[in-house]
Amino acid sequence: MLVILCPGQGAQKPGFMNSWLELPEYRESIESMAATIDIDLIKHGSISDEETIRDTAIAQPLIVSASIATAKLLDLSKVHGVAGHSVGEVSAAQIAGILNQEQAIQLVSLRAKSMAKAAAESEKTSMAAVLGGAAETVLSRLVELNLTPANYNGAGQIVAAGAADSIQKLVAEGPQGSKVIPLSVAGAFHTQYMFPAVSTLSEFVATLEVNDPNKSIWSNQSGQLVSKGSEFLNLLVGQVASSVRWDLCMEAMLAAGVTSVIEVSPAGTLSGLAKRGMPGVEIVALKEPKDLEVAQDLISRTNEGK
Repeated sequence: MLVILCPGQGAQKPGFMNSWLELPEYRESIESMAATIDIDLIKHGSISDEETIRDTAIAQPLIVSASIATAKLLDLSKVHGVAGHSVGEVSAAQIAGILNQEQAIQLVSLRAKSMAKAAAESEKTSMAAVLGGAAETVLSRLVELNLTPANYNGAGQIVAAGAADSIQKLVAEGPQGSKVIPLSVAGAFHTQYMFPAVSTLSEFVATLEVNDPNKSIWSNQSGQLVSKGSEFLNLLVGQVASSVRWDLCMEAMLAAGVTSVIEVSPAGTLSGLAKRGMPGVEIVALKEPKDLEVAQDLISRTNEGK
């Protein structure tokens, strides 16, 4: 069983689109999505600097457009499932046929703007990645500091979110046996600070005509399979203000018999987590166009005899 993985915010690096933009089909997809939301995705994916593409309003559409454009270069009819991390769930919804391309890029653009607005209107907040340490020890320290475990990424990684001064205390004195890395983000995503964004997105999603998924799709809520398109979108919207359970998604994919995964561009982060959290699974990360041949070979081998 082969599954597509769609990365979340933080996966983008300056110039990551450069080699992909040499492919006419990829460039056409990006240009189409850029026109829909009036953001120069070509510029931001090729020449914009790190600070510019870190802006939530740019980063989220940039990542989702890249994932969608890359996935279109694969034979998706032979892909059995898809899962996305955080904003990657929008990419996953499009790849699974729940949303069309225009709906997906409109949704992620609104998601990014509403989350940035919610962050700007709250007290100063931030996030930090906690690497290593016993889960119980890590969570206990977060409780002490009134922080939220925003992302359970598996493979010994939990991302904390909350008030900026509490994040600073976490960085200064992390849980025993762990390393704490502050993240350069606009606010405390996947926490109660994002409730205003949930309200805005709920209103928009209610206006969309959507399809049920044409392949297996797992939700970040608790790693469950979702068979209704409308349900998946409601979960996706609620996820803006609740923890991302990527650890449970990886466990669920293994339990479902997943044997191989392909992470679409901008790839690397989820592949790294899968190497540690999904032992025995064959992994291809689409970092450059040359990786497409390897990915297509994996798709063919996974479907042999089926």
